[in-house]
Amino acid sequence: MSDAIEVKIPDIGDFKGVPIVEIVVKPGDVVAKDDPLLTLESDKAAMEVPSPAAGVVREIVAKVGDKVSVGTLVLKLEPAGDAASEAMPADGKSAENEAAMAAVAKGIADAAKAPTAAAPAPAAAPAGKPVDFDGVHASPAVRRLARALGLDLRPLTGTGEKGRITKDDLKRALGGGAGAAAGAGIPEIPAVDFAKFGPVETKPMSRIRKLSGPHLHRAWLNVPHVTHSDEADVTELEAFRKRLDDEAKADKKAPYRVSMLPFLMKASVAALKKFPDFNSSLAPGKDALIRKGYWNVGVAVDTPDGLVVPVVKGVEAKGIEALSRELGAISEKARAGKLSPAEMQGGTFSISSLGGIGGTNFTPIVNAPEVAILGVVRTKTAPVWDGAEFRPRQMLPLCLSYDHRVIDGASAARFLRFLAQMVEDPRRMLV
Repeated sequence: MSDAIEVKIPDIGDFKGVPIVEIVVKPGDVVAKDDPLLTLESDKAAMEVPSPAAGVVREIVAKVGDKVSVGTLVLKLEPAGDAASEAMPADGKSAENEAAMAAVAKGIADAAKAPTAAAPAPAAAPAGKPVDFDGVHASPAVRRLARALGLDLRPLTGTGEKGRITKDDLKRALGGGAGAAAGAGIPEIPAVDFAKFGPVETKPMSRIRKLSGPHLHRAWLNVPHVTHSDEADVTELEAFRKRLDDEAKADKKAPYRVSMLPFLMKASVAALKKFPDFNSSLAPGKDALIRKGYWNVGVAVDTPDGLVVPVVKGVEAKGIEALSRELGAISEKARAGKLSPAEMQGGTFSISSLGGIGGTNFTPIVNAPEVAILGVVRTKTAPVWDGAEFRPRQMLPLCLSYDHRVIDGASAARFLRFLAQMVEDPRRMLV
C-alpha cells in the first residue's frame, strides 16, 4: 500500500471557518483527479474541493457541519495508479455519476415492481439550453448529475445541511414513493403571457433579492411559523428616548440619532437570557437544541436593492449610545452596498422594524437557523384605562414569529410579555 495522500483544504480566498455542507464520497470510493470530494458554502458561493490525485478514499477525517479553513485536513487518499482512471469512461462521465444513475435506475425499477399506487413523476428539466438552476441550494456536482438525469431541481426541497439538495434527494425524487424529497409535489405557478393583456416591462431583480429570495423561501417552507402579538406601553420610554435623541443631535463632535431600536435590542437580550430556547438553533438531526452563550442581534435594513440583515455583535455589553452609533454606521454601509459577509453572520435573534413607515402588525419570516424574530410597527396613541379613567398612552405593537418545533404558544406569550415589560420600564434592564 502506498503512502496515503493527506487531502487538505486548498486556498479558498479570504475565508475562515467555512462550513462543510456535503461530503460526496465515502471510504472505499475510487476517485479520479479533480473529482469533487466535498462541498463548502460561504455567504457568497458554494465551493467544491476536488481530489488532488486519482486514488481510493481510505479515511474521512471531517464531517458535515465542520468549519474549515485553508490547510484543514479533511480526508486521506491512497494513490491507486490506473484504478481511478479506469473508473472514468471515455465519454467523460465520472464513475460517481454513473453509479448514482445506476442506483436511480434500480430504484425506479424496484418501485415499478412494488404493488403500490403510482407516485407523481418528477419534473423533467426543460429541453433546450442547459438549465443553470439559479437560486437552487445544491452543489455543482448535484447540478451536473441532475442535468445528466434530465431532472429539474427547482421544485425539490433538500434534506441536507441547511436544506441543501443531495444526491440521495435526487434518487428519492426519481424513485418516487414515500421517500421522495419533501416539497417535490408542490406545483409551480403556471407561466402567464402578460403581454396579451397590455404593455409590460421586465425589470431584472437586484442581486440582493436574488440571494435573499431562496433563503426566505427555504425558511418559509421548512419552519412552521406562528406569530404572537402584544403591545407595550412606551409612553415613559418614548419621552426618555426623545431627550436622548435631542442630546445626540446636539453633539458637536459626532452627532447621531437615538431611535427605539437600541432599547428593543437591549430588551430582547434580557428576554433571550431569561428564555434561552429563543437564543438557540435546531441541531442538524432535529433532535436537540444548540443554545448559544452569546447575544448577537440582526437588524433588518431597507435598502434600494432590497432587505439586508447586518448583525450587531455582543449587544449585552453595549449601551444605548454605542448601539445607536453602530446602527447608524451599519445602516449607511448597508444602503451603500458595502457590508462585508462577516457583518451579516453570527446572529442569534433578529428584529424587523417598520416603525418609520406604518402598519398595525405583520408576520416577519424567521431568519433560519434562528428560531424567532421580533417585528415592530409604528407606535400609536390609544386610550388606556388606568383604574379611574382613560388616559392617552403611547402603545407599541410587537409581533413575534417563532419556530413551533422549538417554541410553543405559551412560551412565546411569556417571552413577548417579558420583553414588553422591559421597554415599558427600562429600569428593569438594569436589574
